[in-house]
Amino acid sequence: MTTTTAPAKTQTAEERTHRNRKIRSRLFMAFLFVAAIVWIIPMVWMFSLSLTPNDILQLDTTNLLPQSPTLENFGDVISVGLTPRWFLNSVVVTGVTTLFTLILSAMAGYAFARIDFKGKKFAYPLVLAGLMVPKEAMFVPLFLMFAEVGQHNTYHALALPRIAAPLGVFIMTQFFTAIPNEVEEAARVDGATRWKTFTNIMLPMAAPALTALAIFTFVLTWNDFLWPLVSATQREMFTITTGLASLQGNFAQATELGALMARGVVASLPLLILFIIFQRQLIRGISIGSGGKG
Repeated sequence: MTTTTAPAKTQTAEERTHRNRKIRSRLFMAFLFVAAIVWIIPMVWMFSLSLTPNDILQLDTTNLLPQSPTLENFGDVISVGLTPRWFLNSVVVTGVTTLFTLILSAMAGYAFARIDFKGKKFAYPLVLAGLMVPKEAMFVPLFLMFAEVGQHNTYHALALPRIAAPLGVFIMTQFFTAIPNEVEEAARVDGATRWKTFTNIMLPMAAPALTALAIFTFVLTWNDFLWPLVSATQREMFTITTGLASLQGNFAQATELGALMARGVVASLPLLILFIIFQRQLIRGISIGSGGKG
């Protein structure tokens, strides 16, 4: 007597696709986890060094955990050198640059997206062409221009070159273009002027794009090193990036590695706080900048 066995159940194409998708998702998450660990190790190391006494660091700097933790290095940030003044300079320059970049980019983006004016087809590509020009190529004419009017070593010279931001104009133009025309038409029916429509209707709708642009501008300006290095020659006008770099070239300060790392922690805190609070808006801004609707 022979017995028959049921045929083995074969996987359908949909099940195989689902399994492969799950495998790719897990591999991608594993890659992101490794990348996050690699990215965070230098930050943990810097924070550990900032809490370690300098006499211990002269013997060993390889520990990821602080040895004999102390806050003395953070006290030196305030009491020694010009670090508080450099931090204030960065706050002022970054704040002014971010504010005026938002104002100009929003106005220009609205004009390019919603207003037909003579020369528009020529002006917009010209603005976008600024994205392809390295900022280092503009240092010489910018330096000469500010030197002629005696504005070096001032907040004006540190902030003004970054206010005209082609990236900001592009982001705002993309966002305003995606808004339906019916919104403006309804405002005109209610008797709103062009300016009132822009300030009372379009700007509140553009809050996600403005937030993302503010984050981009803040980070880029705070981390800027080359232009402050060129324009600011007096120590009192250094930003936090150029100020910390000047300490690295000082032998007496270079031996105080813990204090130097404490200054680095203090300089990085605004950016870390910004990313933690506005990480969702940053992701939406990247979507907007790449052509999405946010």
